[in-house]
Amino acid sequence: MHAHPEMIAESRRSAAVSLRLLVIGLAAFLTVVDLFATQAILPSLARAYGVSPAGMGVAVNASTFGMAVAGLVVALFSRRIDRRRGVVLSLVVLAIPTVLLASAPDLATFAALRVAQGLCMAAAFTLTLAYLAERCSMADSASAFAAYITGNVASNFIGRLFSAGIADHFGLAANFYFFALLNLAGAVLVYVTLKQAQPMAATGQPAASPFAVWGVHLRNRALSASFAIGFCILFAFIGTFTYVNFVLVGEPIAISQMSLGFVYVVFLPSILTTPFAGRLALRFGARPTFWAALAIAGLGLPLLLLPRLEAVMAGLALVGVGTFFAQAVATGFVGRAATADRAAASGLYLASYFLGGLVGSAVLGQVFQRFGWEACVGGIGLSLVVAALLAGNLRLPEASY
Repeated sequence: MHAHPEMIAESRRSAAVSLRLLVIGLAAFLTVVDLFATQAILPSLARAYGVSPAGMGVAVNASTFGMAVAGLVVALFSRRIDRRRGVVLSLVVLAIPTVLLASAPDLATFAALRVAQGLCMAAAFTLTLAYLAERCSMADSASAFAAYITGNVASNFIGRLFSAGIADHFGLAANFYFFALLNLAGAVLVYVTLKQAQPMAATGQPAASPFAVWGVHLRNRALSASFAIGFCILFAFIGTFTYVNFVLVGEPIAISQMSLGFVYVVFLPSILTTPFAGRLALRFGARPTFWAALAIAGLGLPLLLLPRLEAVMAGLALVGVGTFFAQAVATGFVGRAATADRAAASGLYLASYFLGGLVGSAVLGQVFQRFGWEACVGGIGLSLVVAALLAGNLRLPEASY
């Protein structure tokens, strides 16, 4: 009995879509794996440089400053940048500061190299999002964005696990050499898999100054709310997953450096749930889906305050599921809500998103150091509440998301 030709064709289409989404997720993984992996070795770095948790937290998260700056630069010049070539070049250059981190002589140099990493990562990240928004149909874009954010989630888990394990067995320097190799692997993957894509200026659209395009985006109430929401999401995420490391290695939990890496199995539920964000947002709308995601994250906050490893891990899992799901919804919404240059819209969103991470690491670091973990969790909760209020503006003029 032979299969019907239409069934065979549909099976092939399904396999092609699955392979495409896998490649998108893997590209995201290799693009941002450096961003949060270093958080898993924060206590070791703080000891190595002889600084406070807050000081080391700001230095490690200085990459978010670079990412915010790069997001703005790409937003300014996106029409002139070839997407594929820009992503490949960014990932090749990313390997340079990653290698140099292995021998950074002081905290200031370490922070500067993290900024350089952020510049490269965000350039690749923003151009890839623009590529997906421009190359995918509206129906396909939600799944593509969700796949990209899923790769981001996987990088949080696997990157932290690798970082903790390599640093524990081979030292801090070996950790950075390993991640430099991953940067180069990402460049090769993008070079092989992404098709050549002309920048928006070559598509026949009327030319407009970058700042005029920014004005269009910022006057769009739904888009400007999305930018502010991105700020709140990473503010909460950074505050949670940076300073919880010091809670976990301190009394009464007091786990080892290697065990700290395994704690990040809490990201596994996020890897399983985030791919559904685009589909659920299309079915139920961006606002209800986003509110549900924030509610899940909020449920995890009280668990973070309990002096038991199991409770803290459960809380981290809920925060991870909620914030990554919310990020996937917001990222996909930006691609649909932008009425002009989508790369500029993605750049502005990511600039605000990563600025939220930088502010979160600085502000919540001081809160943690001065007032303790309970006050830090309170600040995280406040940022989620603000994001929920802003989400009331997540509506499109012609169609629901």
